[in-house]
Amino acid sequence: MRVVLSLLMVLLFVTLTNAETVEEYIAAGDAAHDEFDHETALKNYSAAFAADATNCEAAWKISRAYADIGDEKEGKEERTNYFNKAEEYARKAIDLCPDSDMAHLSLSIAIGRVALMAGKKEQVQLSQAVKDEAEKAIALNPENDTAHHVYARWHRKVATLSGVSKTFAKILYGGLPPASLEKAEEHFKKAIALKPDHINHHLELGITYEEMKEWSKANAAYEKVAALEAKGNMEKKYKAEAAERQKNIANKL
Repeated sequence: MRVVLSLLMVLLFVTLTNAETVEEYIAAGDAAHDEFDHETALKNYSAAFAADATNCEAAWKISRAYADIGDEKEGKEERTNYFNKAEEYARKAIDLCPDSDMAHLSLSIAIGRVALMAGKKEQVQLSQAVKDEAEKAIALNPENDTAHHVYARWHRKVATLSGVSKTFAKILYGGLPPASLEKAEEHFKKAIALKPDHINHHLELGITYEEMKEWSKANAAYEKVAALEAKGNMEKKYKAEAAERQKNIANKL
């Protein structure tokens, strides 16, 4: 009996120690992510998942890190490899916790990134999955600003497809789900209401207003971008893009 109790105590100690290690790795990954150091974030999240392959949070954060790193790469093959890994870990996260909004959001983002690297036919095929996973994330957590952002971008992308692309989709797949710039505007606004200091929400709303030919509203969105502080290289790029777009629409105001 004493031997059994001793073994149970050892097992409990190992389990608790492992849990602390996983939490520490995830915390270190979060700190790196907040500093836009995505490589370090990936290393820590991967270490957490290696220590506990049932940890859903580690899985979807690995997916997010792979997507973030892929965004920063230049070559198509390298970007594709990172985005494929992002999809792989997002699917692992969903297997582990199908009711996690972040798991579904991560898959929506990953598939969207994979689609960027794909041909037109595959983009059409993947588009439905991007929409479905974003909708699941919003249904699970209506306060998820990034889910609203991804869903808004889907609406804008599909709403502004060329006539040729729409015809192609209709012939092959019977068409794409309904999409509108008004829905894109609605969900970018929701994202902004939830996280008003996030630069990319305002940039993408401005781009949407350009598509709607609402020049003064687009200008106001870019003014908001200019007023916000950039916290990393990507946000600096967002600010630069907004400034360039603002110059380009100056004669339309």
